[in-house]
Amino acid sequence: MQKSLKPLPQHLNDFLDWLDIEKGLSNKSQENYSRFLKKFIDWLKENDLEGLKPHQLSPTHIWNYRVYLSRQSKKPLKKSTQNYYLIALRSLLNYFANRDILSLPAEKIKLAKDKDDKKVSFLSLEQLEKLFSAPDVSKRNGLRDRAILESLFSTGLRIAELVSLDREQINLKPTTKELELGIVGKGNRPRTVYFSERAVHWLNRYLESRKDKDKALFINYRSRKKSERRLTDRSIERIIKRYALLAGLPINTTPHTLRHSFATDLLSQGVDLRIIQEFLGHRNIATTQVYTHVTNQRLRDIHRQFHSGKKLK
Repeated sequence: MQKSLKPLPQHLNDFLDWLDIEKGLSNKSQENYSRFLKKFIDWLKENDLEGLKPHQLSPTHIWNYRVYLSRQSKKPLKKSTQNYYLIALRSLLNYFANRDILSLPAEKIKLAKDKDDKKVSFLSLEQLEKLFSAPDVSKRNGLRDRAILESLFSTGLRIAELVSLDREQINLKPTTKELELGIVGKGNRPRTVYFSERAVHWLNRYLESRKDKDKALFINYRSRKKSERRLTDRSIERIIKRYALLAGLPINTTPHTLRHSFATDLLSQGVDLRIIQEFLGHRNIATTQVYTHVTNQRLRDIHRQFHSGKKLK
């Protein structure tokens, strides 16, 4: 390991290049890391530490930064949000280790404990039916939105993966019942996703209503631009939140809730966790294991309700 002559803030661009080339992260992920690390750099400046070099970073600095994240404003950051900033800093230390630059080991940064960290928000089948029935399919917006909802639940796609789909990828014929589609997801990991017969039905109806030549699969009908009208992540988040309110569902329903619902449904049907990992495109099985908390809770509730042990004297 060698000591770097550059202060910590001057390593940011090289770190982002490393995320791109070595880790294969998307531009959006790189932007997020840059944003999260900017807070750390701002904290260094506020404390006259902007000249601090990697090998000079101490556990005391890390502790003081954690205190800053926890108490920086009148409305404290959620534990989960604090962890985003700490994970970004961890990644920077991993970069130093990868480049043989002397610094603290990444494991020295402990994440904030949050009892809700592993809580998975998902919808029951009854709630999903209410959500799917909310769009007015007599209108083109409603047809599009029904196709979006059905596609998210059928495939388990991340929102960024859904919005990047093009029409030419959805090669449907009148006789098509189901669809398999190869995509390249987060971290440039290829996988296959599956559209059910029901999802294909609504995709067909939506595409038949399209009279434009825009290449994007899901478009914004309100856009007046002549350029591509592809829906954004934020647009789909707003769409789903609106229908969740109409259906009387939890206000925190998001596109990711449908991904959680997809995984939870498979797990409750007895599908092996490793298979669900493949469906979701998780690099690490530990990421997928969060769903076992859901089924464990259901088993616990069933045991409490039906087990005869409490009847014994």
